[in-house]
This record gives sequence, structure tokens and C-alpha cells, in this order.
Amino acid sequence: MRKTFRGIAVSAGVIIGRALVLPDQEMLVIKKAIPEENIAAEINRFNEALENTRIEIAAMHAKIKKEIGGKHSNIFEAHLLILSDPALSSDVVKHIKSEKLSAESVFSRAVNRLVESFANIEDEYIRERTNDIRDIGRRVFKNLTGSIRETLADIKDEVIIFARDLSPSDTVTMKRDKVKGFCTDLGGKTSHTAIIARALEIPAVVGLQNILNQVRDGETVIVDGSLGLIIINPVEEDLKLYKQKQEELLKQSAELSKLRKLPGETLDGYRIELNGNIEIEDEAKLVLKHGATGIGLFRTEFLFLNRLDLPTEEEQYKSYLAAAEIIFPNPVIIRTLDLGGDKFLSHLGLSKEENPFLGLRAIRLCLARPELFKTQLRAILRASELKNIKIMFPMISGVEEFIKANKLLEEVKSDLRKANIKFDDAMELGIMIEIPSASLTADILAKEVDFFSIGSNDLIQYTLAIDRVNTNMAHMYNPLHPAILRQIKIVVEAAHREGKWVGMCGEMASDPAFSALLIGLGIDELSTAPVAVPEVKKVLRSVTMAEAKNIAEKVLALNNLEEVKKYMLSVNKGSCKYCK
Repeated sequence: MRKTFRGIAVSAGVIIGRALVLPDQEMLVIKKAIPEENIAAEINRFNEALENTRIEIAAMHAKIKKEIGGKHSNIFEAHLLILSDPALSSDVVKHIKSEKLSAESVFSRAVNRLVESFANIEDEYIRERTNDIRDIGRRVFKNLTGSIRETLADIKDEVIIFARDLSPSDTVTMKRDKVKGFCTDLGGKTSHTAIIARALEIPAVVGLQNILNQVRDGETVIVDGSLGLIIINPVEEDLKLYKQKQEELLKQSAELSKLRKLPGETLDGYRIELNGNIEIEDEAKLVLKHGATGIGLFRTEFLFLNRLDLPTEEEQYKSYLAAAEIIFPNPVIIRTLDLGGDKFLSHLGLSKEENPFLGLRAIRLCLARPELFKTQLRAILRASELKNIKIMFPMISGVEEFIKANKLLEEVKSDLRKANIKFDDAMELGIMIEIPSASLTADILAKEVDFFSIGSNDLIQYTLAIDRVNTNMAHMYNPLHPAILRQIKIVVEAAHREGKWVGMCGEMASDPAFSALLIGLGIDELSTAPVAVPEVKKVLRSVTMAEAKNIAEKVLALNNLEEVKKYMLSVNKGSCKYCK
């Protein structure tokens, strides 16, 4: 029977194949008593299992560092830290002695309790680390019991994996020529499964909630990683449609690859800086692979997520420097910490807010925690030795916030000078325009900064008073609303009067249906998801600047959203997801 499911789209692409269902392997708490004289031997057996697990994880750490990249390998550094936690091992040893129970009995109980405590934490990013605890626990349990756990390294046929969740060690040991896609009950956009899937460019859908109970081994499935759609037992019409879609994607990829080394410019030679957005430094390679010039948005908050502590200055420095080295001599725009809203860190000790999107987030959090902010600024400045890094402050609401943030930056510069630490003293400093108060005072801000980058996602959210993750309001979230287009024009004109350039990042910049309109409005730089670069470049190279300006003028003259949608649908010949 044909069944469809929707989850969270975390890695784009389309795949048709056979399902392989991985059974959920939870550890069982088996109470097994041991005699008094065996306690010492049991403790030794437990310590040996821990050491063997450390060796296994260290080997996986080296493997993923070599094959995928350094930042992804940090997942296993966190595993080693958890495994080395003396509190966990001493607790197990204490209960082996006091209760005279086997090591696996005590250890499995301890891990299950730890998983339960993590699962009850409100912070989504910390809660998702329960999978790391499970993974470590299963490995130690396997080494204690001598059981053989089937891994993705044993797969012999091409399959699409269905699982409750996939651990980092699962994804590292899999045969990548055999595993064509992931579908999991658990996980979110920042889960390790999602991060690794994107790094490998494997279609993946997570957060499906109950998919394991809906699919069987060997069933034909379609995974659309762009839409977050799963079709189980597709009918002929589905297969025909998605085979066509696969062919189209292959043709598009082949065609677009020809543009990789060509500049992002219009038919009449008007040059647009076309950059890529990244979350970790290793993704800088994807930016180059897809033909972007540089990095227009390095979202540094992802260095702070998926971990139980704060990154040190040295960790941050190495990450920023690595991205700058990969992209050199082209630019890297590093956005300072944008935590808050839907990205929380419980270990910062922040109180829960009724409306976090209107609370202590981004630059507000950094100004409230200057030491946190200054540590990051030191790392960025130290990494600027190649002179291709720019800094960008997020969520600036007015000139007062910019002045305060810049004052802290100047303090850090002064400290570095005193310590004889070199940095790029001529580094460009910009801000994100993502709040109406910033766009309405862009003329004032333009006198203070070197550039603007319009964050379209938040600008739309705050202008239209629509929570962009609220499914009930999703139909009202539209970049083509006249209020958004007019603000873009206001910002561009204010910047250009002062001789400053304006970029845009976010979903609007990544949508090729908007590319001609945006450059017609005067946008100088577009920073997109790396995979979107070729399509945006194709549009830019198919129009003249006069044509683009004409599109912008006509849109600005229209009175309401429906009129704009109708016109843009005709411009894009029916291909415009926000126009229907």
C-alpha cells in the first residue's frame, strides 16, 4: 500500500531505492549477581571494555578527520570526553562493589538513566545529544558482553537506511557507495546525522517520528531530501515522476557545472559577488566546489552547538583560520555569535523567555555577556592574518548597539596590540539588516559601517510579525510582500549614497526566482546555500542589468502581494514557489 510521510528536510536530493530497516538497539538492564570474590575481576573487565571502546572511537575519529574533515571529527572528541568522565566510571565501580552486580548490569542502568535525564532537558541541542550517550553505551556494552552488533559497514547492496536514529559511529562506518539516503524517527537540523548527511551530500529526512513502524525491509521507497517527503511503495506515476526529477537534476547538475569557473555577472557585464553560506569551516570546500567566489556568511553559532561546553578561543581561531585558508584570497564574512531565538545553550545559564525571538539573542546576548563576545572577537582578529576576513554583527536594531559592539571590538584590538599579536587592522566591519528599525535608520547606520548584509529570513519575520517556524502561519511568510521589497530598496539606496555595498544572505538570496529582482533592486552581493550557487549564477548570466532594473521598478509600483506574485510568476515562467 502506498504511504507518504513528511519530516524535516536536512539534506537535499532525490533517491529511489530499497529500504533497509535498522532495529532499535536499546541496552537491556539485566540484573546479574556476582560472588564477592569476583568483584575485582568484574571491575577489571569493565575497565578493559572502557579502554577498548576508547581505542575504537579514537580510530573512528582519525577516519572521519581524514575523509570528511576536522570539524566533523570533533563529534568523537566529545564522545571520548564523555567516556573519560570519572563520575560515570566511579559510579559504575561503586555499584558493582555495593550491589555485587555484573558490570553490564550496572553500566546499562547508569547509561539509561543518563539518557533519560538528557531527554528531559528543554534545550533541543542538548536533548539531541542523548543519541551520543546511547552510542557510547552500546559500544561499551558490546565490549562487555562480546556481542556482535551489525553495522552499516556490513551492507552489501545499495539501500536507503531507516532507523530510529543514526549515531555518528554508524554514519562513519557505513559504506558510502551503498548507503544512498537516511530516514530517521528522531533528529533535527542540527543533529549529527543531519550535519554528516549534508557534508556527504546524501539525501536525508529526519524527525519522521514513527517511520520505523511504517516501513519494511526491501520495500521500494522514494526520498525527496529537498521537500522532506517519503513515499513508501510508490505507484507507477510516482516512480515516473521522480525518475524524471532525478534525470532533470542530473542534467541540471551537468549543465550548471559548466558555470563553475565563470563569474556571476549579467549579460552586459555587470558583476555580482556570488558567495556561499557555511556553518562549519569544512563546508568552505563546498563553496568552491559549487563555484562561489567566497564566503558571505559564516554562521559561527554552530561552533557552540552540539557540545556540552563552550569552544575555547583557540578552537574558534583554528576554525576561522581554516575557512580563510581554504577560500584565500577571496573573502570570508564571519558573523558573530547569533544564539537565542531557536538556538539555545543551556550551559550559558540563560533564563527561559516567553518569546525568545524578541528577547536576549544575537548581539543583545553578546553585549550582555562581553567576555563571551570578546573571546570570539579575539579569535576572529587573530585569524585575520591572511587579510581576507570581514566581521559582521547580527540583529543590530540601531546605531547605539553598533557603537557598543564596536567599542568592545576596539578594546580587543587594543589588547592584541599590547600583546604584539598581529591582526588585520583594516578589516571591514559590517552589520546584518534584519530588523525594521535597522532598515528605517539605514541612512544613519551607513555612515558608521563598511557594508550591510540583509538577513532576509528575520527581516520578513519581524516585518510581517510571523513566526517563520509556525506551521499555522507559514502561508503568510512571503519575501515578495511590498513591505519587504521597499525596505530592501531603502537599505540599498542609503548604503550606496555613502559608497557602501549591500549583500543579502538567507533563503531569499538562495532562490533563483528572486535573483534578477534582487540585483535590479541594487543588491551588490548574494550569499546562498552552496548547492544553490550554480542556479543563481545561471539566472544572473541570462539577464541584462537593464532587464533586472525593469523587473524591480515594476514590482515596486505594484500595490499588494497578489499583484507582485502574479507578475513574478510570469517573469519566472511559472517557476516560483512563493508566487502560487
